Amino acid sequence: MAPQDLKQRRREDYGYILDYRTRWSDNDIYDSVVNTYLIEEGGMHPPTSAQYGLIVHSHGDFFGSIAFPAVAELALRVNKLGKSSVTYEVALFERGVEEVKSVGELIHVFVERETGRPASKGMDSKFRDALQRILVKQSKL
Repeated sequence: MAPQDLKQRRREDYGYILDYRTRWSDNDIYDSVVNTYLIEEGGMHPPTSAQYGLIVHSHGDFFGSIAFPAVAELALRVNKLGKSSVTYEVALFERGVEEVKSVGELIHVFVERETGRPASKGMDSKFRDALQRILVKQSKL
């Protein structure tokens, strides 16, 4: 998708929003909205879950910054849901400011903790159910 199209994203384009208070020591927020969603909505327990997500691809487009003491709003949606993989889109907003500051994409492949390989039956059904709830319904025009 072209950066100009991504720059038009709004909060209502995402199925999950997490408020994140910036701290003086923050430079970047690494993956917290994805993990928070999977823990809260998908029942993931990172140290013990039978499966975990490996990031196999990521990229981002930067449109503006926020700084202390702003409150960041991290918006999450699923653009594609496969058998053992998921493509997320994450947007960064500043509370009270309509323009998106950054839009990124990352792809998780869920693998078995014991083997490090994708499960033959695909990702855990609890993860899939949670991810399905924020899957964007895209028209094929």
